[in-house]
Amino acid sequence: MTARAEIENVLGRAAWGYDEDDVDLIAAQFTETATMTLQIGRDGDTIGPFEGREAIRKLHADSLAGQTDQRRHNISNLVLVKQTPDTASTTSNLTLISIEGGAAKVLSTGWYRDDLVKTGGEWLIATRHIYLDLPY
Repeated sequence: MTARAEIENVLGRAAWGYDEDDVDLIAAQFTETATMTLQIGRDGDTIGPFEGREAIRKLHADSLAGQTDQRRHNISNLVLVKQTPDTASTTSNLTLISIEGGAAKVLSTGWYRDDLVKTGGEWLIATRHIYLDLPY
């Protein structure tokens, strides 16, 4: 498998984990010392950083606990901004869809900026910044 395909799988597994309420799967895509931040809207404050795999896991668990809908995170337009044999930087678009009450609606759009490292033969997210166009 190519490095790009492996990186796509990491990003996809993190999204799938959220959509399927599997916080352990989400957390497994991050390094032990990963950091994550979030910004909503161009003028929004940065939320975080959430530091470490366990803090990122807890953030997702807390978010999932308050949801009544089914979420689908659609990642598209993945760009490898920079890549070495052991590091990569990516940007990708996000379309966040909610399914509830027999209807699907777009909750928000945005993007991810991820820095990944290859550790023990596998790619993991070391830093993630999420930008959302709208709050949800």
